[in-house]
Amino acid sequence: MELIIAKFGGTSIGNGKKIRKAAQSVVNEYMKGNKVVVVVSAINKTTDNLIKIVEDSVDSNVTDKQMAEILSMGEMTSVRVMSSVIESLGVKSEYIDPYSDEWPILTDNKVIEARIDFKASELMSKELNRILDQGIIPVVCGFLGKGPDGEITTLGRGGSDITAFLLGHSLNADEVIIVTDVDGVMSTDPNKIQKAKKLDKISVEEMRDLATHGAQVLHPHALRYKDPLINAKIISHEYGDLSNTGTTIVGPYEGEMMKTTMLYPEPISVVAIVGDGMLKKPGLLSKITTILAKNDINIFGISAGQNSVTIFINKKNSDEAYHLLHDMVIDSEELSSLSLGKEIAMLTLVSPDFIETPGIISDITVPLRENNINIVEISSSQTAVVIFVEWADGEKAFELVKDVLE
Repeated sequence: MELIIAKFGGTSIGNGKKIRKAAQSVVNEYMKGNKVVVVVSAINKTTDNLIKIVEDSVDSNVTDKQMAEILSMGEMTSVRVMSSVIESLGVKSEYIDPYSDEWPILTDNKVIEARIDFKASELMSKELNRILDQGIIPVVCGFLGKGPDGEITTLGRGGSDITAFLLGHSLNADEVIIVTDVDGVMSTDPNKIQKAKKLDKISVEEMRDLATHGAQVLHPHALRYKDPLINAKIISHEYGDLSNTGTTIVGPYEGEMMKTTMLYPEPISVVAIVGDGMLKKPGLLSKITTILAKNDINIFGISAGQNSVTIFINKKNSDEAYHLLHDMVIDSEELSSLSLGKEIAMLTLVSPDFIETPGIISDITVPLRENNINIVEISSSQTAVVIFVEWADGEKAFELVKDVLE
């Protein structure tokens, strides 16, 4: 017997026919002898429609508390409908909303985009075992929480996925299944490139980066709650079968919150190439990187300005790279000169919180400035910040910035 958490997104239960198919897939797993906890989002576009109604009627006069209660109606309707359909198929079911005694997701008192009280929620989630042990299928509202005073709170976008992964962890489930409107994670958007292929598996880290850069399959917030010991997959509702393979989500490998600070153990060298209007020459960057790649020289970072390109490589490869690129410079009309800089250290900070943390760059750089550590170069993405400092300052810089993620 396995315990499965099955989360159905809004498009997966977008109409009566889809809801019945989803309910049947749950009942089929139950009939195999498995326990199933169902998590549902609001029926397709319900939340957006509720927001539009509020905007058109009361607009800014609505309070956060009122808004949370209004938005909760989407999920509260979904659980009641889904539970009723499951029972119509011959299996006992019970819907669980924030007014239920067994409600598992507890938060702070910030009613919009509330923060989950992880320990309290983990403990409260165990109450669902009592229902499961009675042969009942619980259907839980996604997206919603309950605050300290019993008030309804919302978890923000991706909230239903968060609910599913959190319950998976708390109940020590065997698998979390995210049922959506796609077959799984694709190599790219199939609406843009028809040759896109479904991936059999993807790591949490890869999924997180895709999500933060626009992929709509999963919200990056939800991946914080993915338990590394629990199987997870994304499948399409079209098949009406929870055993469909879809795309398996593997990991995470970097700890629960996927936050790391790293100091690269070896010194890095900087090669700077200059030339008037060099970036107007198509293929120039490709030419530079190809020369290094053909000689097995790895690039740790690259930055480009109007008249220069700076390349960061391991110091042990610096002399070879310097001579290879010099040959390219003297053969090029667009390039004029290059230089080989001194040893520097590379620090990398990774956190899924960066994308929604205003001032994070300042939080990282201010301690360095206050300790007279010069930043040679800095680059950032939505989930990572890479800093290059002088080699002699590397260890001290690492000690100063590692506390930022704690």
